[in-house]
Parts: sequence; structure tokens; C-alpha cells
Amino acid sequence: MSPTPTARSLERLRAFGWTVGVVEQRIPHTNITRDLFGFIDLLAIRGTETMAVQVTSGSNVAARVHKIAESEHVGAVRTAGWSICVHGWRKNAKGEWTLRVVDVS
Repeated sequence: MSPTPTARSLERLRAFGWTVGVVEQRIPHTNITRDLFGFIDLLAIRGTETMAVQVTSGSNVAARVHKIAESEHVGAVRTAGWSICVHGWRKNAKGEWTLRVVDVS
């Protein structure tokens, strides 16, 4: 079985020296997940940097960018100095996973 997009992003961020935590919550006995502040799946820190990451499939990047822009909490996250990125994962023609990163800070 292929790793989830979240697992791929965790691996990628850690490879670049980030300390990463999953902040998305699964609500027990439902199919519902809740993101931190409504749009954060992963929280990553490195030195003095903090990055909020929304993880999705390659085809859903635009929808996630819109979701973040519409969030009532995005201003507070930006004011705190956190960067905000969307990680969109898709398979290329060779069947390899590729990552598209969109910075929406």
C-alpha cells in the first residue's frame, strides 16, 4: 500500500531538517477529520521558523488554497509569522510521486 500524502509530506519535511507534528485530528467513530485552525494538517519547526502545512492531492491544491484564503484564522497565523504552504501530491507519467508546494503565507 502506498503511503498517504501526509506520510509523504512528513518524510519530505524531515529530510529537510524540519521537526514535524501531525495536528489534524480524526474524530472517533466518524469519517470526519478536523484541521488545526481549519486548515493545518502538519505543523513544522526549524530554528526560528514555523510552517503550517495543508496536505492534499495534486488535483485539490486550488481548492485548499481557496479554503485557506477564506479561513477566519489565516490572518492570525500570518501575524504570528508562520509560513503557510499547501503540499499537493500526484503521480507523474513514470508513476513517481511528485510534490507541488504552493506558498500562501
